[in-house]
Amino acid sequence: MTEELNEVYFSRVLKKMVINEHGKKIGMLSDLVMIPGEGFPQVSNLIVRQDKRTISIPWSSISLFNRFVVSVRGSATYFDAYTEVENEIHVKRDILDKQIVDVDGAKVVRVNDIKLGKYKEFLCILSVDIGLAGLLRRLGFETFGKKVASLLNKEIPRQEISWEYVQPLEMNLSRLALTMAQDQLAEMHPADLASIISNISHQHIQTVLISLDTETAGEALHELDPELRSRIITEMDSELASDILEEMEPDEAADVLGDLSEEKAQELLGLMDAEEAEDIQELMEHEDDTAGGLMNNSFLTVHLGQTVGEAFTAVQANAAEVEMVAYTYVLDEQERLAGVVSLRDLLITSPETTLDEIMSDNVKSVSVTDEPEDVLEIIAKYNLLSVPVLDDAGGMLGIITVDDILEMFLPYALKRKRHG
Repeated sequence: MTEELNEVYFSRVLKKMVINEHGKKIGMLSDLVMIPGEGFPQVSNLIVRQDKRTISIPWSSISLFNRFVVSVRGSATYFDAYTEVENEIHVKRDILDKQIVDVDGAKVVRVNDIKLGKYKEFLCILSVDIGLAGLLRRLGFETFGKKVASLLNKEIPRQEISWEYVQPLEMNLSRLALTMAQDQLAEMHPADLASIISNISHQHIQTVLISLDTETAGEALHELDPELRSRIITEMDSELASDILEEMEPDEAADVLGDLSEEKAQELLGLMDAEEAEDIQELMEHEDDTAGGLMNNSFLTVHLGQTVGEAFTAVQANAAEVEMVAYTYVLDEQERLAGVVSLRDLLITSPETTLDEIMSDNVKSVSVTDEPEDVLEIIAKYNLLSVPVLDDAGGMLGIITVDDILEMFLPYALKRKRHG
């Protein structure tokens, strides 16, 4: 596919002679200054190198810009000297050869070339070339590459990403990200986000996390290798870190804080909502290799004597705050576990029916001090989605979900595959 005249790869115009309309040389194109545009990032100025000075030519002064000629309107050859502005974005210096996130493919890639084109009378970045074709073009081996491919009876595949699906990783460049890219990044599966975070340079991780809402950032952080996760949390702004931890499930937040130094963990807990911090602190007091260390103390409860209608209203009010909604646990007056009722039963049973009539009182449970192997055995034997964790007096302390226990026993590679 040939390049259209109103589209041009940056590598083909870089160092091209810039002339006026009478053909008189002005200088050589050195770079392009980019600013956010209506639809795509747009060129505001051309940076042009002359023999002894560097000048800046506004895009409004350009009459032609294609792979064959770059010219300015009129006969002028003198333009103001270029003076760099703070946080200014250049194509060659700041985008070319840099890592970006392809949000459509959920992967980190490197920019080999950039396709420019007209959009609403402005020269804009339309797409980035991340493939071999772009690299060969940059190095000046495009023709040679095509000949070799022809001899092998193959074609060099085009690998371009529309700028709509590009999330730059440099903090300054994030101003050029389009809404579609930012929205898609936030909608990625946490495992994909974790993979991206694991494959970018450390200085860019903050850019990705800041672009996400705190709940999504928390889910992605929990998927990371504990060592990397601890390093990120330790170096992150403490207020942001505490906000992210507050949005995580208490057991996941406890996992993260448990890997930090005692001083850092207490600092972050001190910045959190008191009730949230108390729930997490309570979980951190249990040994990692016990049911208490695995449990989540956020779960749905109702009480003996309530009707199905009352229970359903309570479930609706609290469901958004808990991870597991398949089961609702029935407690007695002393907060001891008396039974369990499924969400299905609440949906299909008459609202006037009492919970005592429909609940199962033969509830399978584990003790807070039980080992993970015991928990796995109960969940597997009775095909449970979650199992309640009780103290010595029968009081309900939390639940362990099937995915939480499987994470302990599935090999790392299989766990990643399961999340994919």
